[in-house]
Amino acid sequence: MPLFCLNKAKYQLLLLPHTNNNFVTTLKTKNPTFKHAENLFFSSFFNKWRLVSSYRKVGFSFSTKAAAVAGVSSSSSSSSSSVIMESEKKGIKISESGDYSKELGIAVSVVQMACSLCQRVQESLVSKTNDQVQSKDDNSPVTVADWSVQATVSWMLSECFGSRNISIVAEEDVQSLSQFDSIGLLEAVVKTVNECLAEAPKFGLNCPVRALGATEVLEAISRCNSTGGPKGRHWVLDPVDGTLGFVRGDQYAVALAMIEDGEVVLGVLGCPNYPMNKEWLNYHHRYYWMMSKLSPPTSESWEKGCVMYAKRGSGEAWMQPLVQTNTKYVWPNSARAIQVSLIDDPALATFCEPVEKANSSHSFTAGLAHSVGLRKQPLRVYSMVKYAAIARGDAEIFMKFARAGYKEKIWDHAAGVIIIQEAGGVVTDAGGRPLDFSKGIFLEGLDRGIIACSGAILHEKIIGAVYASWDSSNL
Repeated sequence: MPLFCLNKAKYQLLLLPHTNNNFVTTLKTKNPTFKHAENLFFSSFFNKWRLVSSYRKVGFSFSTKAAAVAGVSSSSSSSSSSVIMESEKKGIKISESGDYSKELGIAVSVVQMACSLCQRVQESLVSKTNDQVQSKDDNSPVTVADWSVQATVSWMLSECFGSRNISIVAEEDVQSLSQFDSIGLLEAVVKTVNECLAEAPKFGLNCPVRALGATEVLEAISRCNSTGGPKGRHWVLDPVDGTLGFVRGDQYAVALAMIEDGEVVLGVLGCPNYPMNKEWLNYHHRYYWMMSKLSPPTSESWEKGCVMYAKRGSGEAWMQPLVQTNTKYVWPNSARAIQVSLIDDPALATFCEPVEKANSSHSFTAGLAHSVGLRKQPLRVYSMVKYAAIARGDAEIFMKFARAGYKEKIWDHAAGVIIIQEAGGVVTDAGGRPLDFSKGIFLEGLDRGIIACSGAILHEKIIGAVYASWDSSNL
């Protein structure tokens, strides 16, 4: 049963709890009117009535809701059923309600594993200089973590759903890793992958019966060679989004989404360095690390690191802490509901933009910010952490306007977009149209740039400013 149904004719929202109480609330509002009503109706409605905020008032807890929204269901295939049986033994709540519940549960577990892998690799990268970083054709760095996460996620999804049943679109290929002069790097990747897979039972998943060899790791990486498209089901992976931030000890993300028939239906975003105190986002992670050493957190506190996730049509997004060393992962009891900010005054809003100037125009966004009335300094953050900040209510706006010739890739946006949307926000291109994930690995037909906002009011103002300013820009 869905959590809600929206009657556009009468503009009524019915909340349908998963519990057996008879609580049903009907809310009415006037017809919301704005330029892009068809695209933004749903988010505008949620922005006005912010219905995701009072779960306890309707008689159910965060953990109960999380189980209903994203629990793991039973499977008909032998390989995935063994995973589910293992999950049940480990106390993971199983739910058969709604589509994609099993896929979401496994995706969250796999991203948790990948984040654990990344944390270990990042610690070694920032603590010493080594040869585990290479450059791709566009001069962006790629590390042992990129290949290791891709191999790990590919192997786990194949184990859970069958290698013949999955299509994976991912960023990395094996060309440079397969070369003779990369033997040392390949050995490091194989070692890292096996260390990560050995921890799978802690996350309620099966590990290999034996360690994978170099050939098997390369096969797992190269299996992620799908180009997506308008038909069928495709997993979309960015193993380390924001690799430059990763090698600098700063923010990065592990992003996994699933697209079905051209629509993003679930997204998981792992943010290992995301601080629970949003003010820390304004500081370099090294500074935060140094300050945390001066005042170390208690074992019970949750200082940084989270996984955010959502699935299409739930109207909810969730966040849970990363699994720490020697801690058993219990899904989804640790989850908290998240929602976008209520701020709609531009003077109070925080806006995010990419750190790198190579594929985004800071000068154009600065002009837009001034014309709209944004008064705060931009929050420049690596990776899809910008999407996470909006979904969690730590920022209100994300703007990106790429320079001529740059093409946005689906793995850089898919997971973040659905999480913001289900948390109550709005994501479109600069013309107010939904992003199109059905055209392959690129966001084809993108109108000028990408705008993500916590609500329709801010979104309309940004789009209006774009139309007014675009002709005078040099983009």
